[in-house]
Amino acid sequence: RKIARIEKKVSSKGIDAADEEEKKRLSKKPKLEKALSELHEVDVHDGSGHESYDVLQARAEDKLGIAQEYLDLAERHPTQMRTVIFHTRRVLKTMLEQYQLMEECLACNTLGEVRAIVDKMRNYQKNPEAFVFDKDKQAREKEALERKRREEGKRKAYEARMVRKAKREGKSDLQHYLHIGAEVPSQTTITKLKALPRPQALELWKQQHSQHCLAFHLESEGCKRGRTCAFLHVDVLGSNTFEEKDEVA
Repeated sequence: RKIARIEKKVSSKGIDAADEEEKKRLSKKPKLEKALSELHEVDVHDGSGHESYDVLQARAEDKLGIAQEYLDLAERHPTQMRTVIFHTRRVLKTMLEQYQLMEECLACNTLGEVRAIVDKMRNYQKNPEAFVFDKDKQAREKEALERKRREEGKRKAYEARMVRKAKREGKSDLQHYLHIGAEVPSQTTITKLKALPRPQALELWKQQHSQHCLAFHLESEGCKRGRTCAFLHVDVLGSNTFEEKDEVA
């Protein structure tokens, strides 16, 4: 790319427009072109253990193949499922959304289940008529995304109020109120609380999770207030949910 930019500059302004470093780069072009040509000509079965440039490029563009290779590695070197799902989602995000399989992927509990989803997408690629777009599923996913955005906006407004409150009271730590009840409940905690009488569950909830909606997690039908609820509606810890900014699971 750098050489191409230099060539464009020389073409429009003449060779004198290039400095010594740029001229040196231009002189290396024939050697680089020869090396690339040799890469294209390497026989994938030449016994050297190397693969041709074309084969490697094709593999890099085969997202499903990359995912399958990753799952093979995960099987040989066991890791937690959240990590497996995180990387599979990163590699196949566009296809998972295209074939409406993101929810299923995030809900996987075993490597076999993740493999089944990869195989299903491979089948959809080979047989496009096998995929039927589900409008109801699209509506559910849209609502889930809108809910997430509402929660993010609600959280920002709440944080701003708590910072202002701490500032009015002259607290040295402006994050003081944001630490109280902010802990996201785990699936283990939710299971434990569901088994307790409601008054006892509420008391325990207030101690660590008071910023979160109890009904959203404990009621079978969720929170009836919906978007008007003043508390946070977020997924429990341990669920396979990720933010786009996440770099690791």
